[in-house]
Amino acid sequence: MKINELKKDTAIFSLEIFPPKKTSSIETIYATLDELSDVHPDFISVTFGAGGSVNNSTTVQIASDIKTKYGIESVAHLPCIYLTKSDAAKILEDLKANGIENILALRGDLNPDMPPVNEFEYASDLVKFINVYGGFNVIGACYPETHLEASSPAEDIKHLKYKVDCGCNELISQLFFDNNYFYSFLEKCDIAGINVPVEAGIMPVTNKRQIERMTKMCGASLPEKFKKILDRYEFNDDALRDAGIAYAIDQITDLIANGVDGIHLYTMNNPYVAKRIYEAVKNIIKA
Repeated sequence: MKINELKKDTAIFSLEIFPPKKTSSIETIYATLDELSDVHPDFISVTFGAGGSVNNSTTVQIASDIKTKYGIESVAHLPCIYLTKSDAAKILEDLKANGIENILALRGDLNPDMPPVNEFEYASDLVKFINVYGGFNVIGACYPETHLEASSPAEDIKHLKYKVDCGCNELISQLFFDNNYFYSFLEKCDIAGINVPVEAGIMPVTNKRQIERMTKMCGASLPEKFKKILDRYEFNDDALRDAGIAYAIDQITDLIANGVDGIHLYTMNNPYVAKRIYEAVKNIIKA
C-alpha cells in the first residue's frame, strides 16, 4: 500500500531503522524488527547505505521483508547525489519487483572524499525522475530549522515548495528538540502553499556525543533544558537513556495535542527505547 492512501482519523506513527553494517550479517536486523513489530507502526522506513551504492541490496531486502514477514508497510530511502540515472532506474526496478511502493527521495549527504555524480543535483530532480518512472508514492525530507546549505529560511521553503510541486505527496522532518521550531515551520509551509502532510521526526537521545554529532550535521539546535539533561546525565548511561525517553514523550504529547499529522521515530535500531515511548504515547496517538 502507498502511505498516502492510508485512511486514518488519528496521527500516523512510524519508525526508522538502518541496515546492519557491512561487517555484520543482515540477519542481525530481524531481532530488532521482531521487537519493533510489537509497536504496530503504520510504516517502517529503511535507510540506504553510505554513498548510495546501486549494489546496496540490503535496504531493498529489509524493506521487502518488513512487508512480507511482518505485515507492516515499508518505505525505502533513496539518496541520489552519487547515483547515475541508470543506477536509479535499476534501483527503482528492484524496488518495484519486491513490491515496495514508497520511497523517501533524498539528495543525500555529501562526502568530501567522493565527488558527486551530478546527474541528480537536488532531491527534487530525483522526485521528478521517480514520478516519470511511475508506480511509487514519493516522500520528501524537510528541515524545521532550515537546511544548512540554504541561504535563508525563505529560500529553504521556496525549494521545499518546488520539491513538493515536483511530486512529493508527504514530508518527514529532520529531528528537532524544540517544538516551537516545528510549529513555526508549519506556518511557513501553510503560507507558501505547501499542503501535504508533514510527519515530525523525533530522535530519542541516549548518547551525548552521538546527538551532538548529529545536530552538527543537520543544524538542529539544542534548547537549554535539553543541554542540562545532557550535562547532568552524560556519564550515567541509564539515566541519560531514561531522561531522553521522557523528553521525547513530552515532545510527542505536545505535538499530538497540537494536531500534528504524524510522528516519525528515529529508533537508531533500539527497540527498547522505541517500545518505551510507544507504550507511553499509544493512547494519546489513538485518541
